[in-house]
Amino acid sequence: MIELAGHRSEHGAVTIFKSASRSSHIYMNGDAFQSEADSRGISLASYIHALYGLIHQQRSRSVLVIGCAGGTLATMLALGGFETTIIDVNPVSFEFARIYFCLPQSVECHVADGFDYLAGTDRRFDSIVLDAYDGSVVPARLTTTAFLLLVRSQLNSGGCFFANIHMRDDWDRAQDALAANAKQVWPQVRVLDSPGVANRNAIVAAGSVGSLVVPRLLLQPAYESGTIEGELAALEFF
Repeated sequence: MIELAGHRSEHGAVTIFKSASRSSHIYMNGDAFQSEADSRGISLASYIHALYGLIHQQRSRSVLVIGCAGGTLATMLALGGFETTIIDVNPVSFEFARIYFCLPQSVECHVADGFDYLAGTDRRFDSIVLDAYDGSVVPARLTTTAFLLLVRSQLNSGGCFFANIHMRDDWDRAQDALAANAKQVWPQVRVLDSPGVANRNAIVAAGSVGSLVVPRLLLQPAYESGTIEGELAALEFF
């Protein structure tokens, strides 16, 4: 990989790389891989395509994404005509997302903690996505029942909450813990997962999620489309 840019702050060391074998850009926070996209900003990560497909099914128009990194989900949502807002504590994420990952100017960006933003806004959204990480873990404050109650209060009627949860293996309880908290807030909670796969991403979905089906690939990236299609097909709702 070819290093293009870097930045160190209280939020960690962010480094942008370009793949030596293809025209893709990679966003790293310390040792944690957080984004990869082709030259149009289309993600090469299957979980981003899963989130995009779920939001598309939900027929959202306004989407709040908590957590930026390369901003690939927001870029894809903007390309799909969704009104998109991103929240992140690290302002350099927005800068790098616009320079290296094609984040459109139409995407509204706010430097804020997700909990504090929801507590201080009267805006409502059709979908709220939690994809915020401190290194390799979701900040604990953003997994609490108190936070999820804030999320529910800022969702429009019929809205959905989606959370990306990294799973080391089948013994990792991260998704179970968040789903348990979500069940204290919403009557319907589902988990989209592919058990048996190490270092995978699961999605906890809550709200009006009963009609959702396993998403398919809707935006073709320049690379890895076959791999992404296979990984999406391996997902199941629980």
